[in-house]
Amino acid sequence: MLYDVIIIGGGFAGLAAALPLVRARRQVLLIDAGQPRNRFAAHSHGFLGQDGVPPAEIRARGLAELSAYPTFTLREALVDAVTGALDDFCATLADGSRHRGRRLILAMGVRDELPPVPGLRERWGTGALHCPYCHGYEVAGQPLGVLATMPGADMKALLVADWGPVTLFTQDAFLPEPETAHKLAARGVVVEASPIVELLGAAPALSAVRLADGRVLPLAALFVGSRTHPASPIALDLGCAMEEGFSGSHLRVDTWKATSVPGVFAAGDASMPMHGAALSVASGALAAVGAHRSLLGF
Repeated sequence: MLYDVIIIGGGFAGLAAALPLVRARRQVLLIDAGQPRNRFAAHSHGFLGQDGVPPAEIRARGLAELSAYPTFTLREALVDAVTGALDDFCATLADGSRHRGRRLILAMGVRDELPPVPGLRERWGTGALHCPYCHGYEVAGQPLGVLATMPGADMKALLVADWGPVTLFTQDAFLPEPETAHKLAARGVVVEASPIVELLGAAPALSAVRLADGRVLPLAALFVGSRTHPASPIALDLGCAMEEGFSGSHLRVDTWKATSVPGVFAAGDASMPMHGAALSVASGALAAVGAHRSLLGF
């Protein structure tokens, strides 16, 4: 069967991309490997209408809605490779099966590269967090930390101070510029040079951090900027152009989420520098309309 659109990735962006297309009565195949980036978070926050709902529940609701449309097909599998070109792409799955589509929407997301601090990985999504807008409210009023893993950590510390008392851990890698240091002091942010060497507490919760000089500082949450990478090499294999964002490279797209390769669109975290559930849903909707317009020759 030749599908109108094959969507690779069944997270918030992929599901959002499928809905306008099946409502346009287009044949849509959604392929998902079941490893969403938000699987480490117990609840989704800052997402209108879904605040506090577990991500897996949101996904289940989305799939139930899509399954009511006769032109929607779901395959739970890993995509090994995608070949072909405009009007005739071919996705090969891990089981060897092949599926053809006229257009592609890449919504496979990104993977997080975490700094090598003992105790951080097992607390990712609970005690170690990436986004204050997503998780700051739940830890507000308690001692918070920001781990300097990339440029801009001092600006993030100024932001996180809206949720509670903040310590900026520079990991002995840099000193804030005098003007920034003044702003940090005015916000009550403590700058700590001694590196964090271990996260403490009953994982996945966080109760304190141990520093290289032996001190133990109480912390309820540590905000960490992870380095992000596309979760799959498919886009690069197809020749899609990339751009550098805040935390890593992402696909270069236009207003309708079209990549540099004709017939290939992208949605979700892999297509933009800023990440979040609501942003992913919006980008999925744009990619769907872009793919539909392309099918009509717009």
